[in-house]
Amino acid sequence: MKAYTLITGASSGIGEATARRFAKEGRNLILIARREERLRKLATELKKSGSDVSVHACDITDHGALEDLFRKLQDQQIDVVVNNAGLALGTESFDRYDFKDIQTMIDTNITAFMKIAHLSLPLLKKTKGHLINLGSIAGKETYAGGTVYCATKHFVHAFTGGLRKDLLGSGVRVTTIEPGRVETEFSVVRLKGDAAKAKKVYEGYRPLLPADIADAIWYAVSRPSHVNIEEMLVMPTDQAGLNVKLSA
Repeated sequence: MKAYTLITGASSGIGEATARRFAKEGRNLILIARREERLRKLATELKKSGSDVSVHACDITDHGALEDLFRKLQDQQIDVVVNNAGLALGTESFDRYDFKDIQTMIDTNITAFMKIAHLSLPLLKKTKGHLINLGSIAGKETYAGGTVYCATKHFVHAFTGGLRKDLLGSGVRVTTIEPGRVETEFSVVRLKGDAAKAKKVYEGYRPLLPADIADAIWYAVSRPSHVNIEEMLVMPTDQAGLNVKLSA
């Protein structure tokens, strides 16, 4: 039976780069994201490398849709899950935040994140597989204007650590990948589509690229089964700490 890697948030950024990296290694893929057209375009490209690629358009905050999707996947041999989908919204002080944005971050970065892990683990237990959770340097430090986002990523860090202990003896490996600044659509989403302002976030230094994080994920997954990379903090050379970076 073919083994598959399942990746959420696969239509752009780190998720897309991870799909490309894993396809390069001959992995078969199950790609999940909201933007079906982007997923299908990516799948068409990756299939040329010989990988079997299936795509599923799904809003991960829709728990019913997620449950339906995972029911369809029950007969698949899934041995890697990259729990990647997440977002930040806004940069205001907490007292000035739109609470809808707060709720969206919690729904996506905590609740949906946990739901995916919960639905994935029965499949990963069967294969003694590997769960990769995407965290952030914001899961270790905090900054003004990022109160809620940092809290959600601190949750990812703590949750992954606890899960590692829960699963001890199951053969399932659990890893947190914690990037510093990566140049993706992240800032465009956070700044509500203001591409010019988002571009300034990365001015004056070289940020990480999505492919850098995809390489880190592949490294963790490709270790022998007796080796578990529990967490990996990956920073740009030009960034030391969350808000300490070279300036133009």
